[in-house]
Amino acid sequence: MPKIIEETKTDVGLDKPKMYRVLLHNDDYTTMDFVIMILMKIFHKSQQEAEMIMWDVHKKGRGTCGIYTFEIAQTKVEQVKRLAKENQFPLLATMEEEQ
Repeated sequence: MPKIIEETKTDVGLDKPKMYRVLLHNDDYTTMDFVIMILMKIFHKSQQEAEMIMWDVHKKGRGTCGIYTFEIAQTKVEQVKRLAKENQFPLLATMEEEQ
């Protein structure tokens, strides 16, 4: 006679992962065109969205590129740093925990 295994349901309390905002910071050297290219290439923004964020960076000193899980945010910050360095721009990208 086959052995019957009783299924039990348990509620696993999975918390939502913490989310992180990725920001670009204004500087006096990085061109607006380069910022728009970064926003379109790394953050997959449309031309119009990229221009709006670029103006936030320019006028407010920083602009939000998106909100992601830790690993994705960290990867995007590193991608910005790498491309900026390759193109000899001091563009700064940071991440901060979303409240």
